[in-house]
Amino acid sequence: MTLADKTILVTGAGRGIGKALVDEALSRGAKRVYAGTRRPLTHADERVTPLTLDVTDAEQIAAAAETVGSLDILINNAGSYGYEDLADRAGLERHLGVNLFGPIGVIQALLPRLLESKGAIVNVLSVAAVAAVPISPAYSISKAAAFSLTQSLRAVLAAQGVAVHAVLPGPVDTDMVRDLDIPKASPQSVARAILDGLTKGDDEIFPDPFSQSLAGTWNSGAVKTLERQNAMLV
Repeated sequence: MTLADKTILVTGAGRGIGKALVDEALSRGAKRVYAGTRRPLTHADERVTPLTLDVTDAEQIAAAAETVGSLDILINNAGSYGYEDLADRAGLERHLGVNLFGPIGVIQALLPRLLESKGAIVNVLSVAAVAAVPISPAYSISKAAAFSLTQSLRAVLAAQGVAVHAVLPGPVDTDMVRDLDIPKASPQSVARAILDGLTKGDDEIFPDPFSQSLAGTWNSGAVKTLERQNAMLV
């Protein structure tokens, strides 16, 4: 897959990785980029169509789906991060609402467009999906659930021509984790690596030096082998 002349929708496009993905897609010749944000957005490039899109708002999702005439690539990037204790059920529900049920709602609304184009879904997750970060358990749980969603969709949609990709980044220099004093990749470098992985058709995309430590043995590892075996049940 190349991005030239493609139509793309990015959620959480107002800052961080999402904003970088919009700019990178434009630089690669995208025909139209729908930029979903919770707050109004303006962009100098006429190929960008702003969408008011809170992924927890069913009415906004439905309105966005009505606006999008055709779609080749859906990038579910919107997410939430926090340090809620596991005893805080409300905090867990907030994370699940954004990081799991948000992508589910957007995918369900836009899947008819992706089936028409034989397109792709890209879910931006985290290495916390495969190894929990104990200081942020609700975040880790929600991303693990979204990873399972991604694997399930991959198996179910393969026969219909829609590819499904998981992005598993380590720490990225965005507002979410700005207060953590650890090495972080730039949003721009991560966006480039995400679109490179999409172009290559990688099921799992490890877009930064931290996550790359998992990449070498991932495709031949036990988890990936089991996923492929389970996919044969479909």
